[in-house]
Amino acid sequence: MPALVSKSLRDYRRALAGWTIGIIAFFGLYLSFYPNIAQHPDLYGQAALAKFPGPMRELMGGLEGFTSGVGYLHSLVYQLFGPMLFVVCAAVLGNRAIAQPEESGTLELTLTLPIDRRRLVFERFAALALGLLGVAVVTFLAVWALSSAVGMGVSPGRILAGHTGVFLLALFFGTLALAVGAAVGRRGIAMAVVGVVAVGGYVVESMGRNVDALSWLRRLSPFRYYLDGRPLYQGLPAGDYLVLAGATVALLLVAILAFDRRDVGV
Repeated sequence: MPALVSKSLRDYRRALAGWTIGIIAFFGLYLSFYPNIAQHPDLYGQAALAKFPGPMRELMGGLEGFTSGVGYLHSLVYQLFGPMLFVVCAAVLGNRAIAQPEESGTLELTLTLPIDRRRLVFERFAALALGLLGVAVVTFLAVWALSSAVGMGVSPGRILAGHTGVFLLALFFGTLALAVGAAVGRRGIAMAVVGVVAVGGYVVESMGRNVDALSWLRRLSPFRYYLDGRPLYQGLPAGDYLVLAGATVALLLVAILAFDRRDVGV
């Protein structure tokens, strides 16, 4: 493994451990409620519909089949809360690749080493991808074990399909943070861009199904390529996931070119 990738992963280890524990705790908390919901589907189904009326229910994915194992897992873990936790984790790590060390002054020291700028960005991206992959693998195993323990009846293959999408979505946003940081060298701007794209993209995807004025924007939303294939219901949506992966590669190229051409003060 290249030295810069190894060093970056060592630098990320506490953050990765913290995010992994936090995401597992979140999943465990919500999945622990399922047995009670499964025992009283009429009660909790009506309560969910009453609590999230109209547009709010659309933002929660419609709560389709909320009291079934696959519906509960889709709505509470893979629709909104789980992906957003991964997106924030990825954005924080993406910011630590270029923007944070540039603002702190340590990036200038790194650039004095005999390493090409393009290689530096690529290896920081590789560390980001490997770190997120580690979080995704551990949390996938946790969701699989927890869902089996509470009797959700969702196959490991469908959970893996959903988790693959979460990983690709998070990697896209992490690379977006890296690209903005490589272009402008400012953490605040990078986080703001990620926040606008993430929130706006989710609203467009969730509301655009029923609002004609927003429907045409769905193709621009990264969440469309994560949610539209309904992986927990239909399995791995290979075409949609390839679009997410391709968009991530495009952002990586932007990051490499932007950083290579920008004056960082060395």
